[in-house]
Amino acid sequence: MPATKDTAPARAAGKPAAKPVAKQTTPVQKTIESKLAKLGLRTDMDLVLHLPMRYEDETEIVPIREACLRGGHVSQVEGIVTKNEITYKPRKQLLVSIADETSDIQLRFMNFYGSQVKQLAEGTRVRARGEVRHGFFGAEMVHPVYKVVNEGAPLPNSLTPVYPAGEGLSQTVLRRAIADAMKRVDWTDTVPRAVREQLSLAEFQPAVRLLHYPPPDVDENALIEKTHPAWTRVKFDELLAQQLSLKRAQNARREKGAPQLTTVGTLSSAFLEALPFKLTRAQARVVEEISKDLREGYPMQRLLQGDVGSGKTVVAALAAAQAIDSGYQAALMAPTEILAEQHFRKIAAWMEPLGVKVAWLTGSLKKKEKQAASDMAESGEANLVIGTHALIQDTVQFAKLGLVLVDEQHRFGVGQRLTLRNKGSDGLVPHQLMMSATPIPRTLAMTYYADLEVSVIDELPPGRTPIVTRAIDQNRRDEVIERVHAAALEGRQVYWVCPLIEESEALQLQTATDTFETLAASLPDLVVGLVHGRMKPAEKQVIMDAFSRGEVHVLVATTVIEVGVDVPNASLMVIEHAERFGLSQLHQLRGRVGRGQAASVCLLLYQSPLGQVAKQRLMTMRETTDGFEIARRDLEIRGPGEFLGARQSGEAMLRFANLETDQWIVEQARDVAAWLLGSDRAEAEAVVDAHLLRWLGGREEFLKV
Repeated sequence: MPATKDTAPARAAGKPAAKPVAKQTTPVQKTIESKLAKLGLRTDMDLVLHLPMRYEDETEIVPIREACLRGGHVSQVEGIVTKNEITYKPRKQLLVSIADETSDIQLRFMNFYGSQVKQLAEGTRVRARGEVRHGFFGAEMVHPVYKVVNEGAPLPNSLTPVYPAGEGLSQTVLRRAIADAMKRVDWTDTVPRAVREQLSLAEFQPAVRLLHYPPPDVDENALIEKTHPAWTRVKFDELLAQQLSLKRAQNARREKGAPQLTTVGTLSSAFLEALPFKLTRAQARVVEEISKDLREGYPMQRLLQGDVGSGKTVVAALAAAQAIDSGYQAALMAPTEILAEQHFRKIAAWMEPLGVKVAWLTGSLKKKEKQAASDMAESGEANLVIGTHALIQDTVQFAKLGLVLVDEQHRFGVGQRLTLRNKGSDGLVPHQLMMSATPIPRTLAMTYYADLEVSVIDELPPGRTPIVTRAIDQNRRDEVIERVHAAALEGRQVYWVCPLIEESEALQLQTATDTFETLAASLPDLVVGLVHGRMKPAEKQVIMDAFSRGEVHVLVATTVIEVGVDVPNASLMVIEHAERFGLSQLHQLRGRVGRGQAASVCLLLYQSPLGQVAKQRLMTMRETTDGFEIARRDLEIRGPGEFLGARQSGEAMLRFANLETDQWIVEQARDVAAWLLGSDRAEAEAVVDAHLLRWLGGREEFLKV
């Protein structure tokens, strides 16, 4: 970034970029203010940054004859009302005919008020805009936008903006409120001139004004596609605000003290030697990245991502070993009891023979067991505590918590993760390692996780067999059951996954209980088990243990087996109503097979007809097993809001930038944010404050967790 002296006016620091909306007085104005507030429009700058979603061209009047010849296009015409009548066939409607010197056209209103009938009286001059259709009675416009005008009334000299609006807010009211706000705001440019010149960015005020009032000769396609330089400037500003906020939050965290876990000692060495396998190169690289962070005196905030089966658990265990070697405790929190128990069983089997005391804490434990686990954590007897949300209860305290591990982090809200991190002692903040088996596309990580360091395990352990995926219509269910029978007779085990536990009138899907009964009846020579989320943990565990030992041939389950379950002998998975699952969930489920030496198959049973999105999902699943490619396509289909899930609680999503098409702007914004925050000049800090005030207002705090 340029080292040129910042030329943004000094007043950017002291003068608020966002003034409150002018005080309203009348009841009508108070009602409008309340409706604007529901849209998040509380300040003048909020209104100014409420940009159009599309435009209407009211700058030209077309002769009625020409509009009729253009049938199927939107046109604006003007004429005198020659006929006005209410008819009742086939239903009540208002028919208004208008004519100019070239021809006439009918305006049809199925829903109308008595005032409209009077307003559109014969002899009135009307300007109407709508799509021209050719109906039984000739050319017509159905429910056109219209207004009564005087002869020679001037036309707008810019395209007419159409804004996102809430209930009871007309475009007229919004346009007036935005126009008034534009007279009052401080238009000071919060991006330094040197940056604007280097990146060829338009200036802020002209760019925003153009988006609200584009001239008739503007490139309308560039406006609609949001590729116009004015849109580029707005997107850059939005992304810069996000990058500045996240990076500043990261810097604030780095000012806090954290325990320095400097010892990679006896336990870590013994743990590695005891493992029955060797770490992959990717695992070894990530272990070193985490180990380096743990030695620092400020809290690590690292996201560990890797595809299904890439070996994140062993990396987390090695991080815990470093904390324990350094004289501190570690805590691992997972979103479901089944996943937490998988971690507990696996890690305890690795660590307890090495003298590590591992405690187990979940909400379903009896009061006495729960108290015993809490006492072990508080006294320091437990080196490692593994559990569910129970870990964040006020009654659970730690003697010397140095490291927090959060699995499937996107399933926890920001507040939940923060609560666990706040259980440190001596004023120190524990290090935090968050894990996700849902790979996050690079652009998304750069944008929404700019405050985190990201480690990626980008290779699978050797010996993982490829999984063949097929999509099969529900009508061929009998063939699938035969295939399940054949696989079981060959000594293989099968998962059969269903989306619901019991019958729902809203969704007539094959349920887990029905499927269990059907399969048990169809396969009398096999042992069929059932696991679902409403069973007691002990009941679930009995079935899961039997499946792990090979005593159950077919396991019918809901998505409780989505993550964490590891049965190498299971090589066939059937997913009922696959069209009802998201891509990342389908990929997670598929990852339960392919863990042994046998060729593995995933069958996606779907109900015809399929919608477009469902077709895209199933096609993606057939085409690739690469979690990162699946994540990229999932982002395309669902957008960042749904993709990120619970992390976004309370977080303002991007309104203007598109992460698929605007990656180059993300990179520019990231570099400029780093340059501004890396400068020790007071002017740079003033620019940052002004820019964040303009774009985030008081909404920045939530990002700091």
